Amino acid sequence: MVFKPGNVARYPRLDTVLMVEKAVYGHRSNKTAYQIWRSLPKKVMWRTFLLILDYLEHAGKIHVEKDKTVTWIWDPEGVKKVKKAGVVVA
Repeated sequence: MVFKPGNVARYPRLDTVLMVEKAVYGHRSNKTAYQIWRSLPKKVMWRTFLLILDYLEHAGKIHVEKDKTVTWIWDPEGVKKVKKAGVVVA
């Protein structure tokens, strides 16, 4: 599966993606996308923010619920523990 955003006016810079990722990680699962967007330390255009959320969801780091609540699901420490236990992750 390849991430192919359609009709994008501007692509976010890496520091913007990392800022959004940090904000989503900090809120875990109790905020909507709009609430997270409003809490960002720097202004980000709404469509750019949605593109970043699409990317993070495609990367398997978040899940956006039907009510637009964003849930952080990526757990690298948990993955390391599972791999160390000998479970094969495909």
